[in-house]
Amino acid sequence: MGRHGTIAGRKAAQDSKRSAMFTKYGRQIIVAAKAGGDPEYNATLRVAIEKAKAIGMPNDNIKRAIKKGTGELEGESYSELNFEGYGVGGVAVIVEALTDNTNRTTSAVRSTFDKHGGNLGTPGCVSYMFARKGVIIIEKTDEIDEDELMMTALDAGADDMIVNEDSFEVLTEPSAYTDVHGALTDAGYEFVESEIEYVPSMEAAPKDEKDLKKLKKMIDILEDNDDVQKVHHNCSVDLESIEL
Repeated sequence: MGRHGTIAGRKAAQDSKRSAMFTKYGRQIIVAAKAGGDPEYNATLRVAIEKAKAIGMPNDNIKRAIKKGTGELEGESYSELNFEGYGVGGVAVIVEALTDNTNRTTSAVRSTFDKHGGNLGTPGCVSYMFARKGVIIIEKTDEIDEDELMMTALDAGADDMIVNEDSFEVLTEPSAYTDVHGALTDAGYEFVESEIEYVPSMEAAPKDEKDLKKLKKMIDILEDNDDVQKVHHNCSVDLESIEL
């Protein structure tokens, strides 16, 4: 099962954090819309809108976020921040944030690492252990033909497709992500998750359950922060299966 967990676990995690995801995806749309408010000509915006719709974000919220991004409505200005460090057990952690207050976000992230046995480091201290990849997760069902899915993905520019017990995991270079995402969407595939992520090239894990719970708690608190867009880690254990 590993660090990716199960489809059921991913869906449960998404459902439990749906309201927070509205805020996070709203910020993604605002930032993407700065390059143009028409999703037909702005692939980054199109993907952000599709992800927002997939979690049930109301159309009014999406339209308002686009207008804030294009300047039609007054809105906040967000900066992109990346934090790198270690959790307990030597687990590497990367935190991506969009914030309108750099000091607030930096303080909150540092405090969360410190309180849960982690150590916030300098830029580059753990990112060398990851590769930047587009990751598209599709639930495995009887209706999906594996070969057909693979050919659609590869023809659109995907690097590879990993077949898991209950899912297909399509991997792309970041530059090919929007093309592959669009091709799979046009072909009618529905995504459980679709992001450009930091995919680990090596993994680690705490040795005992107490430290696993401490690591999960740290990551949960980081993910619950409205400023945090995504938390990446290289823990080899499915943290969604850990009960606090």
